[in-house]
Amino acid sequence: MIKQLTVFLANEQGRLSSVCRALADAGINVHALVLADTAEYGVARFLCDRPEAAARELEQRGYRARTVDVLGVYVADRAGGLVEVLDALGEHKVNIEYLYCISSNTDDALDILKVEDPRSVEAALKDAGFRIADPSDIYDLD
Repeated sequence: MIKQLTVFLANEQGRLSSVCRALADAGINVHALVLADTAEYGVARFLCDRPEAAARELEQRGYRARTVDVLGVYVADRAGGLVEVLDALGEHKVNIEYLYCISSNTDDALDILKVEDPRSVEAALKDAGFRIADPSDIYDLD
């Protein structure tokens, strides 16, 4: 299981910069960031080293931050690679709350999934032949 840092932000100019500066000041390295927004607020999802320490640091600075268990699965980085994992999840009737992909010119992309029961989904994907990301692939352990 991978710990993702989730931060809730007012949808105001400079708020994301402020969070990123706080993480940098605390010596926390961000490996991936996804930002979703509505008219009033944003949700920033980070894969970073030391996610628990990052959440504590941000909470101390007044941000709403928490860690969330997500699942990382390696998918062939080619046309249709994502469809294969989605089909496997569909066979197990898995609802995906959200998903984002990371690709860096390698043979595999890393898909990050938020699902209700990540442990059982992890087992199902392993049984289907997919390689699951180890937390050390993403961040240093606290």
